[in-house]
Amino acid sequence: MTALLIILCVILVGIVLVQIARIVELISQIKGEREVMRESSWWNAHLSLVFLVVFLAGVFLSSYYYRNELLGYGPHKAASAHGSDIDSMFNVTLFFTGLVFIITHIALFWFAYKYRWREDRKASFIAHDTRLEVIWTAVPAVVMTLLVVRGLDAWNTIMADVDPNEDYFEIEAVGQQFNWIIRYPGPDGKLGSRDFRLTTALNQVGQDFRDPKNWDDIIVAQECYLPVNKKIRVRIIAKDVLHNFYLPQFRVKMDAVPGMPTYFVFTPTKTTAEYRNELRKYPEYHKPYDPADPQGPKRWEKFEYELACAELCGKGHYSMRRIFRVVPQEEFDAWYRQQESYYLTQIRGKEEDPNKGKVLDIDPPAKDTLSPTPATLSKI
Repeated sequence: MTALLIILCVILVGIVLVQIARIVELISQIKGEREVMRESSWWNAHLSLVFLVVFLAGVFLSSYYYRNELLGYGPHKAASAHGSDIDSMFNVTLFFTGLVFIITHIALFWFAYKYRWREDRKASFIAHDTRLEVIWTAVPAVVMTLLVVRGLDAWNTIMADVDPNEDYFEIEAVGQQFNWIIRYPGPDGKLGSRDFRLTTALNQVGQDFRDPKNWDDIIVAQECYLPVNKKIRVRIIAKDVLHNFYLPQFRVKMDAVPGMPTYFVFTPTKTTAEYRNELRKYPEYHKPYDPADPQGPKRWEKFEYELACAELCGKGHYSMRRIFRVVPQEEFDAWYRQQESYYLTQIRGKEEDPNKGKVLDIDPPAKDTLSPTPATLSKI
């Protein structure tokens, strides 16, 4: 039925266009072709000016109206140490490209008005203009050179890896269809090694549990916590297809490529509570978070730093969402102490445990009411 309606609509549109063409032809015969050209040219020229004004006004008004929600201004200034460099680079790029955008659109529609068809003039043919060609070649070349040099400088600064001797906290994000697996180091502060060949339903990131550094690693099931003003290094990996590790408020965005580990280093500078307080200053964030519940929490009260996937990775792409909560160091430490080793809670003593039957120094002390457990520990 739907296909039949579409076919009928196409036929109807075709009939309408044919009738319009016949009407135009009849008008031309009645009024004269030159009179029709004169009126058509006049209308096209003046409507071009109207469109120019309405279009540019719409661009500027919509940009101003949505500046605090969609354009990264107002409350959405970068919440990371490197974010201001990226915002500055985008602002400079926006200035030059916006200037070109405005000039070219004004010229486009103004020329359509100024050079409309008239009986009393004839178009000039200009085959070559050296001065004009030098201008429109040299100016974009200089601007592009400035933008590229600035971009390379920002890239080299932002993408510099951590120094092994500096203070930082490293986590791992593994993208798969359709969720992120986030791994934290345990008390030893080191992430254990992994091998994709060890991946199973229980060992989803392929941890090599023969490596002692893996024994205390943590896989976070719910919200992920990060300490504010602490340098974070994220190992980024994909298991199946191309994903993208995207934390917009921190200006963090890096592809997760199967077979090619990537990374991103950033320092959060605003806690979740501080970011909410920034949003609280703006009326658009005092609207209900759920329009169906006008008396419920406001938008600013429900804000969270969200990790998303910025690649279309399949039909479940929408579900690749994790919450990152940035908190003071003391609150992070309290949360961190409550996390349990994935190895001890999910792997230890099972068939997939390569250390089954051995005593490890991470094992909880055995309870014996008759005699204490000897402190004989086996390490691999």
